[in-house]
This record gives sequence, C-alpha cells and structure tokens, in this order.
Amino acid sequence: MPERNTFTWNSIISGFTKLGFLDEASRLFRCMPEPDQCSWNSMVSGFAQCDCFKEALGFFVEMYRENFVLNEYSYASALSSCAGLVNLKMGIQIHGSISKSPYCSDVYMGSALIDMYSKCGNVFEAQAVFDGMTDINIVSWNSLITCYEQNGPAGEALGLFMSMMDFGVMPDEVTLASVVSACATLSAIKEGLQIHSRVIKFDKFRDDLVLSNALVDMYAKCGRIKEARSVFDRMPIRNVVSETSMLSGYAQTMSVKAAQVIFSKMTEKNIVSWNALIAGYTQNGENENALQLFYLLKKESIIPTHYTFGNILNACANLANLQLGKQVHTHILKHSLRFVSGPESDIFVGNSLMDMYTKCGSIEDGHLVFKRMVERDQVSWNVMIVGFAQNGYGSEAIDLFKRMLVCGEKPDHVTLIGVLCACSHAGLVEEGRRYFYSMSEEHGLVPSKDHYTCMVDLLGRAGLLNEAKKLIESMPLEPDDVVWGSLLSACKVRSDTEMGMFVVEKLVELDPKNSAPYVLLSNMYAECGRWGEEISRRKLLEEGGGDATNVNSILGFQHLQNVASRVAGEEDEEKRIAKKEDQYNYSEGKEKKNSKVEDKEDSKENEEENVVGGYGGVGDVGGADGGLGDAVGESGDGGGGDDPSVNQEGSCGYSHDHYVGVKQYIISGNK
Repeated sequence: MPERNTFTWNSIISGFTKLGFLDEASRLFRCMPEPDQCSWNSMVSGFAQCDCFKEALGFFVEMYRENFVLNEYSYASALSSCAGLVNLKMGIQIHGSISKSPYCSDVYMGSALIDMYSKCGNVFEAQAVFDGMTDINIVSWNSLITCYEQNGPAGEALGLFMSMMDFGVMPDEVTLASVVSACATLSAIKEGLQIHSRVIKFDKFRDDLVLSNALVDMYAKCGRIKEARSVFDRMPIRNVVSETSMLSGYAQTMSVKAAQVIFSKMTEKNIVSWNALIAGYTQNGENENALQLFYLLKKESIIPTHYTFGNILNACANLANLQLGKQVHTHILKHSLRFVSGPESDIFVGNSLMDMYTKCGSIEDGHLVFKRMVERDQVSWNVMIVGFAQNGYGSEAIDLFKRMLVCGEKPDHVTLIGVLCACSHAGLVEEGRRYFYSMSEEHGLVPSKDHYTCMVDLLGRAGLLNEAKKLIESMPLEPDDVVWGSLLSACKVRSDTEMGMFVVEKLVELDPKNSAPYVLLSNMYAECGRWGEEISRRKLLEEGGGDATNVNSILGFQHLQNVASRVAGEEDEEKRIAKKEDQYNYSEGKEKKNSKVEDKEDSKENEEENVVGGYGGVGDVGGADGGLGDAVGESGDGGGGDDPSVNQEGSCGYSHDHYVGVKQYIISGNK
C-alpha cells in the first residue's frame, strides 16, 4: 500500500488475531507508529479469545499505563482473562476501576463481573454484584445460577431459577442446563423430571447438545439409568461428553459390562472417560481390571490426572498389593503431585496413598507420606489415626489425635471411632471412657452406634461386662445385632454363660431366625461341661422359628474348617484322620439334604460367614452402617481387622445337641 493509516493497521491486526496468528499480530502492533484505543482493544480481546490470558492482561495493564481510555470492551476482555487464570486479585482491581468508570451500571459489565467471581469461586461477591445491578438480563441470571451450580450451594441455583421465573424472565438452554446440573448435584430427581418435561415442549431445547448432555448426566447420577439411556439414544448428535456421561452412569450403577461396551465403541476418548471406567471397576470390586486399564492408559501415552491415581490407589488397597501400590506411588512422584488444596486439589491422592500403605500393613510408609504432605485436611488425619488403630498401633493413634487437636483441626465421628478403636486395642480403658464422654462435652458430637460398639468392645476386652451391658441399655439409639454381638463375643472369652444367655435373648429378639448366637452360646456351655442332653433338633428349632437344616450346614461347615486345629495335640494322627472322615460324612449328608432347599442358599452362606467370624469386636464396626471405612470417605473401606477376642478356633467345634439344648432352654423361658 502506498499509504497506511491507523484503520488499515487495525484491520490487519484484527485479522491476524481472529485467525490465531498472535505472534504476527504482536509484531505488527509493535511496528505501528500511532496505535489508538481500537488497536489496544484488538490485542487485549484477540489474546483473550485465544486463551492467552496472561498476555491479554499484560496488554491491558500496558494500555492503562499509556493513559488510553478503558471502555467496556477492554474491561470485558480483561475480566474474561482473570476468570481464565482464576486471578481473583487482579479481578478485584479491575472491579475497582470499573466502579469509578461510566460503565459501573452497565448490565454487560455486571454479568462479566459475576462470571469472573464465579470462576474464581467467590460466591459472596458474585451475589453482591447481582444485588447491586439496576438492570438485569437473562445473561445476568444465567451467570449467577451457574455460579451457585458450580460452587455451591446447589440448592441456591434452584431457588434462583424459581425467582427468575417469578420475575417473568424466560429461561434459555443455558439456564436449563445449569439447573439440570444442579439437580444432578442434589440428586433432585423430582425437580429434574419437571425441567425435562419443559425441555420436551420446545424444539429448540429438545435437540440442544449441551442440555441433552446435562440430562443424561442428571439421570445417571440419580440412578435412573433407563431414563439416561432413553435421552442418550434420542440425541441426534453426540460427543465425547455424552458418551462419558452414559459410561459413568453405567459404572455408578454397577453395570460395568455395559460401561465397557460404551467405552469400547467410543471413537474419541478423553481422560474423564478413562477415569470413569477405572472408577467403575474399582467400585465394583474388579480391581485387577482397573489396574489393567491403567496399564493400557499409560501404554497409549494418555496423561493420568489426580483422579486416576486416586482410583488406582484404591484398587491397590483393596488387593492389599503393596508392590503395585509402590509402583503407582512412583508415577505420582513423576507427575509432581504435592498434595495441596486449590481449584484442583490433590490432597485426596495423598489420603488414598496413606490408606493404601496402611491397608497393606506398611504403616511406616503411610506415616511417612502423612509427614511429607504439604497440606492436610480432616480426612488425612482420620486415615492415619484409623490406620494406626487397625494395625495395632494404639498409642501412636492416640498421640496423633492429640497432635491433631493441638493443630486446631476439629475431629469428627470417624476420628473418634479410630481413637476408641485404638484404646480398645491398647487396653486403655480410662482413656477410652474419657474420649467417649468428651465427644459431646468438648467436640459437640453425638455418639453413634459405631462409637457405642467400640466402647462395648473396649469394656468387654477389659472384662467389664456389666458396665458394657449398662452402656448398651443406656443408649439413646436402639442397639443392633453388632452392639449386642460385641458383648456376646466378650462373654465367650470370659466364659460368662449367664450374661451370654441374656445377650442371646436380645439377639433372638432382633432376628429370631438367626442361628449364629445359639451356636456361639452352645459352645460356651459345652466348654463348661453343662450340656449333654439328646433332644430332637428339628422339632425344637421349628418351634423357635429357626432353621434346622441351616444349623446343620453351619455345624458341618465349621467342623471342616476348624477340627484340625481343635484336636491338635489331643489325639494321635490316626484318630484325627478318622474323626475328620466322620465329620466329613456328617457334613456331606446334611449338604445333600440342604440341596433340596435351593432358595435358601444365599441366607445359609451368610449365616455360615457369621458363625465363622463369630460376633463382635471392633472388626465388626466396619461392616455396620457408617462404620470405620465407610465414614472415611474416598480413603477408607470396611473392616477393622481381626478381633483377637473372638475364639474362632473352636467356635463350632461341639455337637449339635449342645446347640439344641441352649435353644430349648431359651424357648422354654427357664432361667
């Protein structure tokens, strides 16, 4: 061109930025003899639109220093860059500049500020901006609804949606997608169904990809997999988000095979897709498949995220495979995860790592991870305390609890379960009492059944059976079979048949058809040599509501499991073999009889497990609702380890007549 003016320079710069040629645009801009406000705005907005937020803010600051007037385009691009960088400090400074400008009441500036505060996680300031706006449009409503949906509380998003409808503002697809996502977070299926019915009425909403993806995700998270599949199948266009939402839904409902089919048919997979299937395998107990999928992920050079590592560590913990767990730990170190909080917090990975080491018995490595974590949350303390307790390090668990209090961390129900479990294993009765009663007095916590079970186990191990009984009777909650079972276990260890009879009566009241307590009590009487009567087994069991064939199966099964250790050192090898053959024939005959009752097989297996494991002990707490592992969250699982107070060796090593005698005694009411 023979002549160039500012307009032509700006046109070329704008064209370069729109095409993504940012280096050329920057070079041309620096060559301009006299850039104007439009030139600067082109650079700020162009770099912001290409996600080069840091450079965009750099041009914005330079524009301000050169004393150019900042207008709505400058501010909007700068706020978008602050949102992209999650730079709240710079966003607040720009907000201060806007408040002094003529654009302080502009609806578009207000919406941009709400969006910036939303993406920076500052819900309070977003609401304050919204409340201060004199003019509000659909974008303003959508920005604040999305803010609550993404940052919480999600219920506020639904309330804001209702207010928006009351003001006569009609929602668009963005509004509905955000509200549906809020319903997914809250598992509010009723509200979700109502919004879906509204979507169906409008063609422009029915085929919207983002809204359809949100509906699939909402139904999947609410466990309505058929409805999710129905929406998925009717979508004219699907993308990786649609398929991943469906895959995740199948995985969450334990339909792992269906999830695997979706995964195999996906033409495009992202790391979220891989994580969803790995999580599905882990949650469904298919830990080996989870590890194989992780190996395939690495083989295809896909970069794992902290969620990937969290799921894989859970798989290693479930398998108690320390070697694989250490290999995963090596991968974590290579990816430089520091276990810190933030927008993408990875503290839970450190918690999962500690959980894996403690479940594999490597308590030293778990404690080392705990000490080296840059930041810790409440779960971190809980995992380590419970890990110490489950591995028999009672004193260390209590010391760590004291340190937790000194650090200002507030304990929760799980923390106290771990502490009481530690006291039980260490035999610290007085400390256990003090910590139990301090729950409500010092920490504002209401003891649950699990805490009472821990205390009953603690008192039972110490031989304080009457105190344990009084504690159960004073419970504000209805005691369940786990609480009474813990006391029955202690009665067996202490050979307290009188207390044992009382506990069995309580257990029978809870479940009349459960034969396990009779078996355990019969062993106690047999050990004392007080039962030797021959009584018709089936008749008495039927009168008591029990199942004779079930008990025969139990006894036969337990004979096979425990007879070898029972008679070791008492008989010579020849007698031992003969006795085992007799018991095998006894069990085999009963099994043939039981084979006619096919619909009772599952209940028999469960009852066999109850008898094999005995009753009570802190180890049973993990199986109760809200037990040790369940309450730990993503880092724990059920079970509290083997309970030494349960004498499994001879739990069913006595004749069936002893069992019948005990049940006869209870049924007749003789005491």
